[in-house]
Amino acid sequence: MKDLSLNILDIAQNSLKAGAALIRIALRERDGVLRIVIEDDGRGMEPELAARVTDPFVTTRDTRKVGLGLPFYRQAAEQTGGSLELVSAPGRGTTVTAVFHTAHIDAPPAGDMPATIQTLIQGSPDVDFDYSRERDGKVSSLDTRLMREQLGDIPLNEPDVLQWIYESLTESEKELE
Repeated sequence: MKDLSLNILDIAQNSLKAGAALIRIALRERDGVLRIVIEDDGRGMEPELAARVTDPFVTTRDTRKVGLGLPFYRQAAEQTGGSLELVSAPGRGTTVTAVFHTAHIDAPPAGDMPATIQTLIQGSPDVDFDYSRERDGKVSSLDTRLMREQLGDIPLNEPDVLQWIYESLTESEKELE
């Protein structure tokens, strides 16, 4: 994938398929190291499957026999001298942590994270997302649980709400540069 936001979208979609009600996405960049943590409270995986899911020929899908999201994500991290770790337990959810060395020539750009978060919320308005991005102590964040408190009965996938999400995140992420 050409940027990390697309990898993050793919991993978060796995969380949605696993029945997650809350997905946390955190990007932390400090001293040339970007750590991305995607954590969910979905079904989780048995240890045997969790140990093998970064193999492209292991998938839980019935429609095709390969799963490339995690293997490509792992490869992207390792090409920068980084790593990928997956921790999962049945009934407790899954956490995927990737580390990228941003000064490395093979480090992919972060991409359009506001659009990724907007897309996730639009497609799954009943799921909660807790997103944060930190660079050298400056933070951009959005938590749909807090938004729900303020919006009451207004759905998160209402066009005006989605537009606000995108514009708000875009503006706050500009301040990280």
